[in-house]
Amino acid sequence: MKIRPVHENDSETIVALLDQLGYSDTKDFIKEKINLLLENPNEYFVVAENEGTVIGFISIHIIPQIALKGDFARISYFCVDENFRSSGTGKLLEEYAEKIARERNCDRIELHCHSRREKAHQFYYRQGYTESPKYLFKKLV
Repeated sequence: MKIRPVHENDSETIVALLDQLGYSDTKDFIKEKINLLLENPNEYFVVAENEGTVIGFISIHIIPQIALKGDFARISYFCVDENFRSSGTGKLLEEYAEKIARERNCDRIELHCHSRREKAHQFYYRQGYTESPKYLFKKLV
């Protein structure tokens, strides 16, 4: 298994993986989003490949802080194909995120994981994540 940067030609697989997470209808804009993220120096978007087949991905964004010495990394999207879960792929991708965060002088990694994703919560707890009491957002559309 290897990790490599995402390519635009990975878009169909990324669409299928996002669909497994419940994000349908991304096909019309995914190539544009991939290219936008690839142009951002604070974005790390990589895939895990097994024998030439993409079986997972992680998108990490580095966010500079003005009131704290350390910056933080945010895992924006993270998915392992349901047929390859519990194979070590998620652990490999999360370790990659931690490596990038350390290289970029981050002192923490954060993510949002919907309350319905109980198996994902267990994965994150095994990786050393703890729960934060609040997550607030404002819908603009």
